[in-house]
Amino acid sequence: MTSPAPDSTTAVPAASARPAPHSCRELWWVFNRLTLQGFGGVLPMAQRELVERARWLDKADFAEMLALSQVLPGPNIVNLALMIGDRYFGWRGALTALCGLLALPLVLVLALTVVYQHYAHLPAVAGALRGMGVVAAGLVGATALKLLPTLKKNPMGQVVCAGFTLLTVAVVGGLRWPLLVSLFALGLPAGWWAWRRLAPVARPDTTEGRA
Repeated sequence: MTSPAPDSTTAVPAASARPAPHSCRELWWVFNRLTLQGFGGVLPMAQRELVERARWLDKADFAEMLALSQVLPGPNIVNLALMIGDRYFGWRGALTALCGLLALPLVLVLALTVVYQHYAHLPAVAGALRGMGVVAAGLVGATALKLLPTLKKNPMGQVVCAGFTLLTVAVVGGLRWPLLVSLFALGLPAGWWAWRRLAPVARPDTTEGRA
């Protein structure tokens, strides 16, 4: 007697599911680890820790949550930590992620501020700060390149995404528009276009079932 063939709907192993933090302690440790690496900018470290190391998010999820974090008021990395913590453990997770992100860096920043007041006049210190700024810009650019493949599945289309990207660079970097003005001037048309492309997918087929 032959054994029945496995059901194709249950053939996907449970190990293929995306990992998740097992406790608030693990959530705190990951955000504490990424923020201690974030000299010059935490965002590149967040992409590395959450997507590549912990694998709690894939690149598409990270890009979507980051976009929402930038639209909401407040620092984008703080908004991102609150959303990820809330996703797994509710308000306790949001508070834990926020503490892991801010508690120890706050102590370090206060200590470094005291040290900086004593040595800010040294040319080596000023040169080091300028160098950190260049490195921070490079890290942000590298993160953008890593997230670039997610645009292939974007409902807006690659050509439209590229156009809005170039317009954003032009108005922010070239014309020096304020961030809020740029957000409304480009964000509203981009949101409308994305909604227009997604509407046929979400709309039920009204012709189905007609005689």
